[in-house]
Order: sequence, then C-alpha cells, then structure tokens
Amino acid sequence: MATKPSSSPSSPSPSPSPQILSSISTPESSKEIDPRHAYLTLSFLETMGIKSPIPHNCNAHDFYSDILRSCLKVDRIQRGRITCTFLVKPSISNFFKSLHGGAFAAAVELVSIACARSVVAEDKQLFLGEISLAYLSGAPQNAELQADGSVVKSGRNVTVVALEFKHKKTGKLIYTARVTFYNMPVANL
Repeated sequence: MATKPSSSPSSPSPSPSPQILSSISTPESSKEIDPRHAYLTLSFLETMGIKSPIPHNCNAHDFYSDILRSCLKVDRIQRGRITCTFLVKPSISNFFKSLHGGAFAAAVELVSIACARSVVAEDKQLFLGEISLAYLSGAPQNAELQADGSVVKSGRNVTVVALEFKHKKTGKLIYTARVTFYNMPVANL
C-alpha cells in the first residue's frame, strides 16, 4: 500500500500502487494523462490545500484587498515617486513561508496605481494594460520590504511605472516589476 505524500515539498513523492492508480478519480480532461502523473499532481494540489474550504470570515467583499492594505504603509510620496514599507505577514505567505506571488502582484498593482496617480490628471482613468513581474528571490515571512516606485514614462495615453522591492534590513533586491497603464479620458454621462 502506498503512503500519503509528505507535506514537505522537497521530499520525493512515493509511487502509487496499481490499486490506487486504478481508483483515482481524475478530472475529465485528465483521461489522456498517465495515472501516475495525475496522482502526483492531485497529491500536490491537496498538499497545497485545494480541498480546504475557505473560512467563512474570508468570504467578505474585498477581503483580500483589506489584508493587503494592512501590510502596506506609505513612507513618502513625491511627484512620480512613491516609497512604501511592505510587511510580509503570515496571511499573505505561501506554503513555503515566503511572500505569496499573488500577494506580491496585488501589491505591485496597488503601489503602481498610487505612483501613476501622482502624475496623471484626475480627469483620466487608468486602465492596467500590462504587468511584468520578476521574482528574483523569496521574501521570508515577517520580513519588512521597501517598495520604491517611479514613473518611467508619462504621456498623453500611456504611463509606465517601475518598482523595486528590497529587503529593508539587507538592501537585497527581491522583486522587480514594470507596469503599463493606458490613460483614458473619463466618460461624460
């Protein structure tokens, strides 16, 4: 009988027995996949908590943004520049106890909009056109990061913001991002 995969991501997963392979309930699109690969994939997703229900208190409107906003503190705003402190709280950490990639992307969006707003007139809406993220390292849980954003280009139709996230204590560059916004006139209704 096969053992359940270890929750440690670095330990090798055991091979499932033929009985387990024949009893795997795989999604419809997985019928062409090798059952061992389906088993390992499903085991990985279960280890990551895919079957765990979302806690009731987390089903509130804009709950994720509330968590994210609680991790950010604005230190300085200038025309075309913003500096924030970003705390990697356990609520935005991943399975590996480092900043979750999705939380980083959401923080980039929030900080870059604030940075772009420092130069784009209020009579224009910002539409997120493109976001490019570079995960150079992992930010450990409870680390303080310094997020520096600056407007690289601001024209009539496009605003581009570059961001760097560095570990506050060591100065090590952990993440970078580049965000392109389309500036659109606000519709008069």
